[in-house]
Amino acid sequence: MTHVPVEIRRLGTSVAGLDPILGGGLPEFSFNIIAGAPGAGKSTLAHQLMFAMASESRTALYFTALGEPPLKMLRYQQQFEFFDGEALGQSVHFVNLGDEASTGGPAAVLTRISLEVRQRSPAFVFVDSFRSIMLGGRESPTHADVVQRFLQDLGLLMTTWQATTFLIGEYFSERDADPLFTAADGLLWLRQSVERNSVVRKIEVTKMRGQASIPGLHTFRISSAGITVFPPASIAATGKRSAWPIRQRIGMGIDELDTMMGGGLPKGYSLLVAGPSGSGKSILASAFLAEGARCGEAGVIAAFEQRALHSRGAAVADLVDAGRIAVVDTNATDLSVDEVAALVLAEVHRLGASRIVIDSLSGFELALAPTFRADFRESMARMVAALTNTGASVLMTSELEDRYDDLRFSPYGTAFLTDAIIVQRYIEVDSRLQRVLAVVKIRGSGHSNELRLFHINDDGIQIDAMLSNHEGILGGRPRQKSPRVAGE
Repeated sequence: MTHVPVEIRRLGTSVAGLDPILGGGLPEFSFNIIAGAPGAGKSTLAHQLMFAMASESRTALYFTALGEPPLKMLRYQQQFEFFDGEALGQSVHFVNLGDEASTGGPAAVLTRISLEVRQRSPAFVFVDSFRSIMLGGRESPTHADVVQRFLQDLGLLMTTWQATTFLIGEYFSERDADPLFTAADGLLWLRQSVERNSVVRKIEVTKMRGQASIPGLHTFRISSAGITVFPPASIAATGKRSAWPIRQRIGMGIDELDTMMGGGLPKGYSLLVAGPSGSGKSILASAFLAEGARCGEAGVIAAFEQRALHSRGAAVADLVDAGRIAVVDTNATDLSVDEVAALVLAEVHRLGASRIVIDSLSGFELALAPTFRADFRESMARMVAALTNTGASVLMTSELEDRYDDLRFSPYGTAFLTDAIIVQRYIEVDSRLQRVLAVVKIRGSGHSNELRLFHINDDGIQIDAMLSNHEGILGGRPRQKSPRVAGE
């Protein structure tokens, strides 16, 4: 006899970024808990889910057991864009359980819930705050048995009426766990990570029966639009990296540099441009974007040094104003790598962009909340993979302290993440400060091994000749080669 599995319908939440980490949405008729400390965003998430999923044919019941009436709760929730005043009394109904919770305990609450559910037949049921009901009779020696029976009866009631249920409760940690967690089909835990003056909100899908959710803590932000979740960059990215032929190259906007690179940057590659402050990294990045626009390619830039953004020249500014280059907003506080990756990917998909610039990794790290800096290297690896998987070519700049006694490519150990590397350095020649650059690496491709002088003028970077009669250039203090003696 062939077993045919029961198909479980997944409900879209309309909360940006939440469905991917849930495993595709919320299972219909599931029994879910939204847990977390006060202020974590539980009620906001619950209201956002309710207004998004409820309709006149599939109504929602929102039970409140708080000391405050629903009117006070709605006064604050209506500040969000997801709030729909016309849905009140039509597809969304609020019921205050304050009297039953304070005088009759769990049994009276269950009776009232049962009555309302039978009368309205809702598709969605929310109970906020569920834990206040459970704590009502904690002093009773039979409280645990009452709670266990209440949970069983409530779960059976919701299953019988085929309602998708959400219980919202204040829990500070897993140590507060109770029988409710075992009975639940899904458990969404909202947290606030506090480090120094930084506060970051995170959500974890601790449990979701019947589907593969994405494990781990995922950053989310509350704005006027409500909650936005930022799944891992590898999940947020769509598509698969194209196997571009190595001969298919894109120009850097500097002809001599294209020649040094063997004809330009292979399409779909990631490139690290490393050098000290003022060496011309941002100017090279601007030339890269401008050349793309000249060839009909849209670009995206995440600039973490805002003054550098305004000094990229009139050509790039005009392209930004014309909408051919998108600028990702990096002014928000306490950023995460996944949030930046999501913002960049959104612009890439919106414009169909094929060139991306991250300027610079040094500024990027400083913009992150402290809690994410320890994992910066690992997060960058995921982000670079996600960006290049779109088929776009990625240029990142990295600030280096020029010590004149060693050759380094990145202070974060991220050089191995990229397909190509260009390094810029300062050297001293005849008591003058000069700039040199070299193409250090292009994966799977030949390239020049020359160290070339370059200068910057109003037209951008101009590459000059080699210092062929000097040695010790990488040490920062070149010296003229000694003339060879005949016969040597």
